[in-house]
Amino acid sequence: MPPAPGSSAIELSGELTGRFAADLAPLWAGQGVLGVAVSGGPDSLALLLLAQAARPGRIAAATVDHGLRAANAAEAGMVAALCGRLGIPHATLSVTLAAGNLQAEARAARYVALADWMGREGVAALATAHHADDQAETLLLRLNRGSGAAGLAGVRARGQVPGTRLPLIRPLLGWRREELAALVAQAGLAAADDPSNRDDRFDRARIRKALAGADWLDVPALAASAAHLADADTALDWAAAREWQEGVARAPLGLVYRPQAPRAVALRVLTRIVTELDGEAPRGSAVARLFDSLLARQPASIGGLVARPMPEGWTFSKAPARKA
Repeated sequence: MPPAPGSSAIELSGELTGRFAADLAPLWAGQGVLGVAVSGGPDSLALLLLAQAARPGRIAAATVDHGLRAANAAEAGMVAALCGRLGIPHATLSVTLAAGNLQAEARAARYVALADWMGREGVAALATAHHADDQAETLLLRLNRGSGAAGLAGVRARGQVPGTRLPLIRPLLGWRREELAALVAQAGLAAADDPSNRDDRFDRARIRKALAGADWLDVPALAASAAHLADADTALDWAAAREWQEGVARAPLGLVYRPQAPRAVALRVLTRIVTELDGEAPRGSAVARLFDSLLARQPASIGGLVARPMPEGWTFSKAPARKA
């Protein structure tokens, strides 16, 4: 995919390009087209410039227009114009959001639209611009909510686009917000400004302000802690898979589980049991209450299931249908 005729490159230093290439290499070394999600903010514009410098002619960009602000369309147009200047294929993806939790709805709709675009255009992997400050904010947000290891792990450097097997990578997790903004400014670009990033109605905006005023907090160290927790979460998943193999068996009416592992592992096995039998993933707090009840030799219900402590282990079956 060569640059378009007449494209005008933006030169980055060899140090910045080499650093990004080194961060990208362990996450994705494919030879296909790398897709870049670009909102028009400083973080994603920096990602676009770094990706173009490291993989000239082998990237494509997409901007999702959620229609939440009047400026969204203009920001998408700005990104399209920049990509035209750089010779980067670009698409604007418009989505419609349902009522409810707008941030969650926007995230889900964004990934659906990006996955559809990747399929249409033959894009092999998707890169997003999450960075160290995002990771630190996520860790603090979830600590404040009492999250477990999976939540505290934050975003992973490598994963899959939700609902697909398409690679999703985040090569900027070792970069700071201010250095990405400086890179964009030095390139002579004016990034889009999303006022929701400063709106105190959102928890993340309040955490961001608190972090900015707490210079004693080490943001890279917080981000590193999230990465360590991601390793621990992976280890717990491995242990839970082994516990399932060794301790869970089919029963005439459902499943029976003879727990042997520590609580953190057993909770994951219980989550898998409930999801498999009930068809819906339960809340972590509900699973914890279920574990405590069974450990105390008390029957309990969760979703549409009944769990009972029996001599052969903890049994799980569909709850009897209620009579009208």
